[in-house]
Amino acid sequence: MIGYNLLKGMKVQLVRFKEEDVPTIVSWYEDQEFLRNLDTLPAFPKHPSVFKEWIEQKNEKGFVFGIKELETNQLVGFVDIDSIIWPHRNAWLAIAIGGIGNRNRGLGYEAMQLALEYAFKELNLYRIQLTVFEYNERAIALYEKIGFVHEGTSREFLERDGKRYDMYSYGILKHEWEAQQSE
Repeated sequence: MIGYNLLKGMKVQLVRFKEEDVPTIVSWYEDQEFLRNLDTLPAFPKHPSVFKEWIEQKNEKGFVFGIKELETNQLVGFVDIDSIIWPHRNAWLAIAIGGIGNRNRGLGYEAMQLALEYAFKELNLYRIQLTVFEYNERAIALYEKIGFVHEGTSREFLERDGKRYDMYSYGILKHEWEAQQSE
């Protein structure tokens, strides 16, 4: 339907990052839980210049959006549709909600739905995949609620605090997501 904003939901809107968003993003990367759920690299704060480059470098192989909460007009996270292989209509997806007070409020669920709608309807992608660490139970529950299917496990993929953890691969196909929307 032409005329509606496919990047806007009831709680959040997907927006283009602006340079003034960098300090907020930098603050998220000072949160150890945020870093350990997002990346395999050691938790280490990043310099603001890294984020300036990141938000400016996207091209036809990726789209990064800030997640802005409509009620407060505050930036609460990001979604990244990346590594698009256009001939096969495949891409990787990542989401992160920054700030402890922004988690467990349904913002990530709505942002994921908007990102998938954009990926499948606007970009005409067919398959979206992602990875998640076994200890990130909140994210796993979100992905499964949306309809992502557990496709594989990289056993004992990373070590945190002297313990080994698996990394799970999840994927969702366009027709699977569409079936979820009609339920």
